[in-house]
Amino acid sequence: MKEIFNQHEHHLAYHADGREDLVIGITTRNGGFSPYPDKAFNMARYIDDNEENISKHQQILADEINFETTNWIFPIQTHENKVQEVNHKDKGTNITELTNELYGIDGLYTYESNILLTMCFADCVPIYLYDVKNEYVGLCHAGWRGTYAEIIKEMIEQYNGNLNDLRIIIGPSTSNSYEINEDIYQKFQTLPIDIDLYTEYRDKDRYGIDLKIANEQLAIYYGINPQHILRTKHCTANETDMFFSYRVEKGNTGRMLAFIGRK
Repeated sequence: MKEIFNQHEHHLAYHADGREDLVIGITTRNGGFSPYPDKAFNMARYIDDNEENISKHQQILADEINFETTNWIFPIQTHENKVQEVNHKDKGTNITELTNELYGIDGLYTYESNILLTMCFADCVPIYLYDVKNEYVGLCHAGWRGTYAEIIKEMIEQYNGNLNDLRIIIGPSTSNSYEINEDIYQKFQTLPIDIDLYTEYRDKDRYGIDLKIANEQLAIYYGINPQHILRTKHCTANETDMFFSYRVEKGNTGRMLAFIGRK
């Protein structure tokens, strides 16, 4: 399978056929000003970094994708399954400084153009959604908690359109190098999909879990045509030359910014 993302100087981009209005991508880790460990392109204001660095990185990305930061929206993610619709009134939320607005939100969607939905990642799964016929775009953040809480189900259920028109792109995250314990494995056994499709037993009650595949299977279960889902081959844990990885770097790392919008 050909890789679905194309590399640019500071980000990877997915180019949807015939949709020049769509902007879909995720930043990479190099070419910036942050100390993770050096010259890193950190996009998160909530970790130990100089605020000016993030502002510089935001402007670099804005120029690269031709989408001004005044049109960006960023929620305060808390690894849950809360989803919220946003519009032009929310533009600029949590971009130049963090606030309590959109707190506890791990999924965003809009039916308006000239809005860039953004979220930070460093191993969790970025899931991009768009409609081939109307103006809908969505983005959600699915770590193991969000995946177990079926945030993709929330995104699909709140989508106001024909499911056959919905397209899903699953972005860079960990592969099955990500390990969970027996207790978490038991939680995932309660999901309505075949656990053997995305986990494997290691030893000492440890399991490898591929959250990209888990979310793909959940999307299919909740009505998305498998042919309308694309999944990247990139793995954040195995490609720390390109991506930040919270697990591999034991928390001392930056964050990528995933984004989707329509011009």
